[in-house]
Amino acid sequence: MRTVFIFMNEASQAVEIPKDMQFEAVAELEIRREGDTVLLRPVRPNWVSFAHEPTASADFLAERPCVLKTDYFDLSGAGESSEEPGQ
Repeated sequence: MRTVFIFMNEASQAVEIPKDMQFEAVAELEIRREGDTVLLRPVRPNWVSFAHEPTASADFLAERPCVLKTDYFDLSGAGESSEEPGQ
């Protein structure tokens, strides 16, 4: 197990993460204490962060190929019954 020094950064304690342990392409970490252990992990996207994502343009997918097959079932007579339910 490696050790690192703790230093003060204004009113907070800080540590320098060694290069081989750095988080790649991560801008924000979650931090949690479990007893005398402090755990760091990348913030994972959630529904709150999803709401802050940019919205699609008005013409997004306006023109797209049809990917649905419509010949699986013939539903042209669906819902047309001469019998009453329960008879």
